[in-house]
Amino acid sequence: MSKQKLEVHSENILPIIKRWLYSEHDIFVRELVSNAGDAIHKLKILADQGIFHLGNEEFKIEIRVNKEEHTLTFIDNGIGMTAEEVQKYIAQIAFSGAEDFINKYKTNKESDQIIGHFGLGFYSAYMVAEKVEINTLSYSQGAEPVLWSCDGSSEYTIEKGSRNTRGTEITLFIDKSNEEYLEIHKLKEILKHYCSFLPYPIYLNDTLINSKQPLWIKPASECTTEEYLDFFHYLYPSEEDPLFWVHLNVDYPFHMKGILYFPKLRQGFDINKSTVKLYCNRVFVSDNCKDIIPNYLLALHGVIDSPDIPLNISRSYLQMDRTVRQLSGHISKKVSDSLNNLYRNEKDKFIASWHDISMVIKLGILEDDKFYERAKEFLIWKNTQGNWMTIEEYIEVNREKNRDKIFYTRDPAHFAHFLDMYHNQGIEVLCADAPIDPYLMQYLEKKLAPVTFQRIDAGIDESIIDKSKEKIVLDPSGKTEGAHLADFIRAKLGDDSIKVEAKSLANDNVTGFVMIDENKRRMRDYLMSMDRKAGSAEMRHLAEHTFVVNTNNPLIAAIQKVDHVDPELAKDLVKQAYELSLLSQREMDPGALNDFVARNNRVLEKLTNLASKGF
Repeated sequence: MSKQKLEVHSENILPIIKRWLYSEHDIFVRELVSNAGDAIHKLKILADQGIFHLGNEEFKIEIRVNKEEHTLTFIDNGIGMTAEEVQKYIAQIAFSGAEDFINKYKTNKESDQIIGHFGLGFYSAYMVAEKVEINTLSYSQGAEPVLWSCDGSSEYTIEKGSRNTRGTEITLFIDKSNEEYLEIHKLKEILKHYCSFLPYPIYLNDTLINSKQPLWIKPASECTTEEYLDFFHYLYPSEEDPLFWVHLNVDYPFHMKGILYFPKLRQGFDINKSTVKLYCNRVFVSDNCKDIIPNYLLALHGVIDSPDIPLNISRSYLQMDRTVRQLSGHISKKVSDSLNNLYRNEKDKFIASWHDISMVIKLGILEDDKFYERAKEFLIWKNTQGNWMTIEEYIEVNREKNRDKIFYTRDPAHFAHFLDMYHNQGIEVLCADAPIDPYLMQYLEKKLAPVTFQRIDAGIDESIIDKSKEKIVLDPSGKTEGAHLADFIRAKLGDDSIKVEAKSLANDNVTGFVMIDENKRRMRDYLMSMDRKAGSAEMRHLAEHTFVVNTNNPLIAAIQKVDHVDPELAKDLVKQAYELSLLSQREMDPGALNDFVARNNRVLEKLTNLASKGF
């Protein structure tokens, strides 16, 4: 048996870099400008350590376009390179896992990106150039300029260069298929996208590109409201002012800075679409932070910058690891802490923002138990009288009256007549009109057991019964007056699927209401959201309900009298009272509306005739 070494040939690597490494050709600008910034930064470190003395010169990065010669040149006055360093950093392609690299990148899938930094950024230039030259002079005393040239093949030349000042200039000879990169407007757009916040001035044909300072690197204590708003509008020019913001600054166990804004959510906003911009050392990486931002915070806007985020080889996507999960958890904690502080210290501002932030908070509670433990302090609900409270506050105030029940309504306007019964008994009813609320209630019931949520039309609570007016006297047949009334209504409806009960409700003005079991309604609404057909047996079962008639209501009493004169009119009136309850509770089948209107006209006509006869 013999052992051999694998050979990796550069003629195989360069085509892969050109074709599969980078998803967008624009990235070569980011890579070369970033390298220029790194060269300057290295020289500053040497100066800080006393190894090199800096004068008063201005550090800068220049980009020059020459359409006549089809060249694009990137120039810096940074550390420069010696011939030996050019051989080490440019002529030798840093590489590991060659076989996996080749196999994976031929698939051109995001999921196949390799973790690591292989020093391949410079070679992105070959995506647009047929030849690249490097003319460089090292900071080292006595160094000679070096000229390196390669046409993208496995061969290159290296000779004495012409540069007489410290730094590096990289000249790309743009191929004909990529001449768009010789257009000033195109390059300006790319530079602003990727390099707006680099710490050194960038000039494109002598025009300064990056004049805006990244606000996230300043301490929060030194930032003004005007600066936060100005920076937000720089990032999102067409957006309204944000509601408030969270300034991030983490040094351990990882480094992360950023600013997250709570925007005003527009109708139709996609809460699953990430709008937070991800930077690495002030260089734009992606506007997709779905891996680093918890799902429930994707609606937030802003910037996150971390040198510790694990990027793939092309610095275009995050690689999931423990650091990313830690970042995600810290962001969640920082946001919830800021919300809690806002609620405690600026409650009016918090409540005024609730319409826009409630979905974020409720989603966070459903997705993250740790978030719930922090958010329960500021998960607020408005009651039907306009007062705001947390669930714990509601339970504490109403415990004796409600016996571990939390009463709520989805639509206070439609239930105004019905709500009076609860208000008159001093019972608070919460408003829960968001589509997510039923799921949130189910979650909270598990956390707060034995406490349960009950919609006001989901049961006959003792608190809305007027026991002083109950019709409980038995007649010779052994039935109460209430039982006779229920039989009467049931017969007039003529539908065995409709259950009927007669109760002494606390408000005489309420004719009755349609009662649907809380759990059945939740399941029905869930299945309907899943596009289940309303006509299925399962759905019919979940739609079962009870028509609760008020024994104290004058209309019900009048219908019984009408029955002695005109039984058909009494039948129409009963159906009308029943369907009015359905309509007011938004339970009427739209297909029944025509019959309802026709019956309504018929009833009015008959009542008019009876009135004219002196009935």
